[in-house]
Amino acid sequence: MSGRSRVRAWRPPVPGVSEVFHARFTDHEYPMHAHAAWTLLIVDSGVVSYDLERNPHIAADSVVTLLPPYVPHNGRAATPTGFRKRVVYLDPPVVGEQLIGHAVDQPVIADPALRAAIGHLHAALALRGEEFTAESRLALVGEQLRSHLGTRAPASPPAGSAALAHRLRDLLDAHQVEGIGLAEAAAILHAHPAHLVRTFTATFGMAPHRYLTSRRVDHARRLLLDGMPAREAAVAAGFYDQSHLTRHFTRIVGVPPGAFARGREVRGAASRTTMR
Repeated sequence: MSGRSRVRAWRPPVPGVSEVFHARFTDHEYPMHAHAAWTLLIVDSGVVSYDLERNPHIAADSVVTLLPPYVPHNGRAATPTGFRKRVVYLDPPVVGEQLIGHAVDQPVIADPALRAAIGHLHAALALRGEEFTAESRLALVGEQLRSHLGTRAPASPPAGSAALAHRLRDLLDAHQVEGIGLAEAAAILHAHPAHLVRTFTATFGMAPHRYLTSRRVDHARRLLLDGMPAREAAVAAGFYDQSHLTRHFTRIVGVPPGAFARGREVRGAASRTTMR
C-alpha cells in the first residue's frame, strides 16, 4: 500500500455486519481472494475494475456492487487517479447464501435509491449510539438486495399493520433507555425486521429509530428542566454520551442541550423577579 492510500476499518456492534471498510487507493491491486461475507460496495470517486469467476466487471460511482461470499475476485483502479470506496461486509444470512449464484451473474445493481440507502447506512454505522438506526436501515437494504436478486423478503405472519406497529411502539417505549435491537424486537413480535420497519413507518409517518430517538430527546428535556447536567441527562435518557444527545437534541429542539438548560435558568430568574 503506498503513501497515497488511506483506510479506515471498524467492526460496529450491529448484528449482521462483520466489518465496515472505507478506503482510498491509487495504485494498489487486489490479488484474487475471497471473503466469508457479502461485500456490499459503493464507489465515491474513480472506477474499480475486477474479475468475478473470470468475468470482467466495472464498479463506478453510479452503481451498487454486491460480491457474494466464498467466490474469488480481484480489484484494481481503472483510472490513473485511483478510487475511493465504502464497503460493508455482511454476514451470509443477511442476503442469503441461496442467492450466491444470482449475485455471481448479477454483481452490479443500477439503483440510485438503493445506493442512497447504503450511503445512509454508512452514516449510521459511523456514529456511536446509532446501532438501532443502522440495524433498521440494514434491514431495508437487505430487502432491496434480495429483491434485485429475484426474491422477496420472508412473509410475516398475518396481522393488522396498525396493530403490529402499535406493538412495536409499545416495545420501544418499554425499552426506551436501555434500547432493544431490531432483530430482538422482530423475534418477540414474530415479524420480519424489514416488514416491521415498513409497517411502523407507514402507520406513524416516521421510522422506528426516529421514534425512539424522539422519545429519548423528550426524556432528556424533562431531566434538563429538573436541573440535571447534560452529560448525566444524556446517559439517563438512553444516549451513548453527551455528544450523541447534542446531535439529536439540536436537530429536534432547535438548540443544543446547554442552551436549552440556560433558557430554563433565565426564565426561572425572570419569574422570581416578577413575583417580588
